[in-house]
Amino acid sequence: MPSLPVRQLCQVVLDSLSREWPYRPDVWLESAHDFRLPRDRHPLFHTSYDWHSCVHMHWSLLRLLRLHRDALAPAQVDGIRTRFDRTFTVAAVSTEAALFDRPGYRSFERPYGWGWLLELHAELHRLAVDPALPSVLQPSARRWLDTLEPLALRLAQAMVDYLPKLGHPVRTGTHSNGAFACVLALDHARTRAHPALQRAIGEAAHRWFARDHRYPSDYEPGGEDFLSAGLVEALLMYRLLDGCGFADWWYRFSPSAEALGRWLLPVAVDQAADARIVHLHGLNLSRAWCWQALLPGLPGELAGPVARAIDAHWQASLAAALSGDYAATHWLASFVLLAEGRDQP
Repeated sequence: MPSLPVRQLCQVVLDSLSREWPYRPDVWLESAHDFRLPRDRHPLFHTSYDWHSCVHMHWSLLRLLRLHRDALAPAQVDGIRTRFDRTFTVAAVSTEAALFDRPGYRSFERPYGWGWLLELHAELHRLAVDPALPSVLQPSARRWLDTLEPLALRLAQAMVDYLPKLGHPVRTGTHSNGAFACVLALDHARTRAHPALQRAIGEAAHRWFARDHRYPSDYEPGGEDFLSAGLVEALLMYRLLDGCGFADWWYRFSPSAEALGRWLLPVAVDQAADARIVHLHGLNLSRAWCWQALLPGLPGELAGPVARAIDAHWQASLAAALSGDYAATHWLASFVLLAEGRDQP
């Protein structure tokens, strides 16, 4: 894969997080009094087009600060710190957390936004305990971590309560996908030592996916997918099973050779200004992320084809995250950083 254009990517994220409009709200209206500006309803996550994109673009800044700090411009490091110092306040987090207890909002952003919020908190933890973090940043990182904790605990418990109720998997390639949210939430559960969440995820994944066989990957992708339902399912099972257990599971799950070939070729995106069709760029990048994570556990004969597929998917969609229509640039940077494959969730 080519080297990551760190400064350009960081600037895209900073610009998106400073942009309030356009914004797509997910609002439950009980009365006319519920009409409010996004910044009043979401004092922390009211930019980057929608709530969940704002969450994972904040994650992108932390990821860049932790893994690519030396490649950032000094002004960008200052910009990241200023962003978090200004927006991560006790009052803002309290307002965001309280929303989930209101009628009509108990399923707000479930499960995609929940998973990303928990992953954001996990990344904050990794930054706060990073021994290489400059001393000038350490107090800030610890403060951001502690400030976000009430919302993270609220959504971790919501996930613990929700997963046992979901008797059937949600296999879409978009925001409702259960496996993707569980991969992110599992990283939080392990990073922050939350055994109840780990157990809930493990039990749900085995209930949903343990008996899958000969996955029909030739049915993918859907025209608006940004996830491969099959590959994120495989990634979740890889995170939960030991080496032999996953090898046995993959043997049963693996598509036919012809069908698996659908996962190895990037998807062409010819309508990148369409807010939903552009999801396919995210599909290419999330496939690259999944394949990189899965590669050590796959049969040896797949090593070469999968390595080539990772590079091809990266090359196909990296540019879309760096410039072009806001339909893409308000969110794709996060999927570039997943696809990079360093210190994966």
